[in-house]
Amino acid sequence: MPRRIETVVLHDSTTPIIGDVQKGGNVILTTVDSLLAQARANSLWPLTFGLACCAIEMMSASAARFDLARFGSEAFRASPRQADVMIIAGRLSKKMAPVLRQIYDQMPEPKWVISMGACASSGGVYNNYAIVQGADQVVPVDVYVPGCPPSPDALIYGIMKLQEKIKKESGRYKIIELNPRTNEEVTV
Repeated sequence: MPRRIETVVLHDSTTPIIGDVQKGGNVILTTVDSLLAQARANSLWPLTFGLACCAIEMMSASAARFDLARFGSEAFRASPRQADVMIIAGRLSKKMAPVLRQIYDQMPEPKWVISMGACASSGGVYNNYAIVQGADQVVPVDVYVPGCPPSPDALIYGIMKLQEKIKKESGRYKIIELNPRTNEEVTV
């Protein structure tokens, strides 16, 4: 039987580079952090938290004309335990703020928040005692989408910016190996 010799080229001028992933032949070299970040960024499951008129635009973003499914975010969830992105769409009243915080706390890690619209981001035109002047006073916000109401295009752009942020995060989570007998970390 004749031997078959294959040449593996890690990188030259014709090898495409995607992020920090180098592709050459049948070999892909990357880190686990980068792989996890790519997977997380391209499979976001938003939590529906529509509070006012911005919610209509949020629903439109997942409709056929704008098709949020192209970015891996078509599965809007009603349960916080199945979602990893909370989209706060509309004005946040002080009565609703504890509920928002409770739902945010029920979401599993890692989790992200998008503040959609002028009302959710800064209180908008509602500068009074009943409206929270920015959702960042209740939960940490990762991406702000401006507008009153912002278009579905703006929300999709915000989701794309969140994806870029997630892809840049590395070293946030660490994979460790435990010794089964002593439950102590094993150095690899």
